Amino acid sequence: MDPRYLSTLAFSAPSDEERERPYMWRYWRALPPKGRAGIFAGSWYSDPIRDRILDQLDKGDLDQRMDQINRFEAMLVNEGALVLKFWFHLSKDGQHQRLKALEKDPRTAWRVTKESWTRLKTYDKLQEEASHVLRMTNTPWAPWIVIEGTDDRYRSLTVGKVVLDALQKRLADKRDQNFPVAPPLAPKIDTLDVLTALDLTQQLERKAYKEQLAKWQGRLSELVRHPGFKMHSLIIAFEGSDAAGKGGSIRRIIAAIDARQYQIIPVAAPTEEERAQPYMWRFWRHIPRTGRVAIFDRTWYGRVLVERVEGFCAEADWLRAYTEINDFEHELQKDGAIVIKFWLQISDKEQLRRFKERENIEFKRFKITEEDWRNREKSEAYHTAVCDMVDRTSTSTAPWTLIEANDKSFARVKILRTICERLEAALNIEKSKEKSKDK
Repeated sequence: MDPRYLSTLAFSAPSDEERERPYMWRYWRALPPKGRAGIFAGSWYSDPIRDRILDQLDKGDLDQRMDQINRFEAMLVNEGALVLKFWFHLSKDGQHQRLKALEKDPRTAWRVTKESWTRLKTYDKLQEEASHVLRMTNTPWAPWIVIEGTDDRYRSLTVGKVVLDALQKRLADKRDQNFPVAPPLAPKIDTLDVLTALDLTQQLERKAYKEQLAKWQGRLSELVRHPGFKMHSLIIAFEGSDAAGKGGSIRRIIAAIDARQYQIIPVAAPTEEERAQPYMWRFWRHIPRTGRVAIFDRTWYGRVLVERVEGFCAEADWLRAYTEINDFEHELQKDGAIVIKFWLQISDKEQLRRFKERENIEFKRFKITEEDWRNREKSEAYHTAVCDMVDRTSTSTAPWTLIEANDKSFARVKILRTICERLEAALNIEKSKEKSKDK
């Protein structure tokens, strides 16, 4: 294969940076873009198998990890990747002889380490756990190819032939792979939904706003400096109507956090680099380390919102995205991230007022574009998409918080209060100083 289109990736023990992020983060970052091939020498299977052999992972956790891997590989295939998985089998005696031969030759002795001999001692345990893993992850979309590894020539020729046949079949295969893999959406039978049920008249007087803002900003500052937060990361996701006040809300959040501790990720149309990768790749790359905060101004929900409404992706893609997003957020939470999601809602009348204000005030004019007016014309379609999004992705892992944002003061305080309450719950500490004083 032409090395210009090939990446070879080998993974050793995770670095400090990798250990402070979800397990799959380093593999997501290493995925090859469209038009390139990636050879993973060792993969997302290596650590779970090793940890299981060393009794550092129980069977239930191993099975959960394999289920996660199945979903990851299914997502890759649905995004157009060809996934080939090889397991090279070598008998215990064959492994022993090969290690001896390598160790005897001064040119190859460096390849044999103490760990090599330790692994040989756990050969039987490895075969037991590997057989279980292969059974769990031998899926129709990414089956295992088991190859006898005793004969080097046979092994190499077999791998080459399998890769060639798979590539030729993929290039010749004209099947339309865009098929729904999620159940159809429930039909709407009335006008009641999560957005119309919001009371957008709620307000906060200026004096109360200043008091509440200072209170919750102070509390947030304490929480992100709490010793327990060092074991977590915080991911705050903002979606909402155009001109709903996302930017102003974000500014009130970061006013309470050390600038070295947070990152704001504005999400716009994908770049060429991002389009060459699976959809979720561009969000995985920004997942923060433990003790850090990432604030997404627009998010991975673009697939089920703007891409759905504007027809930028096939129906099968956005239908599938609900499950992929839930898996993504569950994985973040399982590895210590606290995921808080906000939808900011304003009325059509208030949105029109803010649009006109932006057009008339010079320093706000950059905020209004033709796209904003086009989106407003499709407000009904976006309304439906938002309701479906909340219905399908508001989970116990990462629930949606809907913000009544006609009054910016009310919205900002509710957002700060929600963040503090979620952090307090995750860190298992008292909800407020006032609560302790009352006891």
